[in-house]
Amino acid sequence: MEMFLRNFFLFLSKNRTLNRSAKRWGLRFGANRFVAGMTIPDAIQTVRDLNQKGLVCTLDHLGEFVFSEQEANEAADYCIKTVEAIHASGVQSNLSVKLTQLGLDISRDLCVANMRRILDTAKKCGNMFVRIDMEDYAHNGVTMEILHELLNDYDNVGTVIQAYLFKAADDIESVKQHRVNLRLVKGAYKESAEVAFPNKADVDDNYKKIIKQHLLNGNYAAVATHDDNIIEYVKELEKQYQIPRTQFEFQMLYGIRSQSQIDLAKEGYKVRVYVPYGDDWYGYFMRRLAERPANVAFILKGFFTR
Repeated sequence: MEMFLRNFFLFLSKNRTLNRSAKRWGLRFGANRFVAGMTIPDAIQTVRDLNQKGLVCTLDHLGEFVFSEQEANEAADYCIKTVEAIHASGVQSNLSVKLTQLGLDISRDLCVANMRRILDTAKKCGNMFVRIDMEDYAHNGVTMEILHELLNDYDNVGTVIQAYLFKAADDIESVKQHRVNLRLVKGAYKESAEVAFPNKADVDDNYKKIIKQHLLNGNYAAVATHDDNIIEYVKELEKQYQIPRTQFEFQMLYGIRSQSQIDLAKEGYKVRVYVPYGDDWYGYFMRRLAERPANVAFILKGFFTR
């Protein structure tokens, strides 16, 4: 049943009709547990609150389905406004972006131009770090190509490596010389067994492998996990190889295991909370439900309390 629900919610996450409708619903059906608000001021206030608890953040303006050059440029403009708002407010946060939101499916050149505009603004705002979120496998190769291109001109950009993909270790090696800050994750999309490990145990093993690989390369790792076994594994690597805590951080999602985030920070680890915001929340919310179908209870509660 759990696998059925996972596949069901992943299927729903790609439904463009429901995505359009969700923008009219607002943050209903429990989505406000995982999404920090609809506007930049909402997001900044959430980051400020998390900072006061000893946590740093990365802000993600949600959006996945872009159909025109105008929409892509508007999305980039909004990301730029977010960077400027972070800088002006003095909160501790960086920015995460999706290339499809910046026009990748319309034109690669358009996407790269928008990405450069964001990075140029981030440079001016204290060389703020910008993370390119990794999307599904269909966009993986071109995302890595664009990252390599950007690394020729910028040192404030990185991306995400998904452990469930066979190519994960090779991708880490391909950017090794650039000393890139990489977020390491298990992966949340449904992919073919031709490109991804189908079994959870294999994904977990590969996740540990790439964490160790990247850390021993001497590069910065953002280990994004809610799995206690993985957290303990990183702590063991820290001790065994005398890895400084300035070389890695733990990352968790807004609204998930909030107390664990605070506890880790109190232990002296840097903990960064991934904070999504905006009205285009639907696809993100569906993927959170796919990761833990038990959260469907929040949807049902939303129907009866609105």
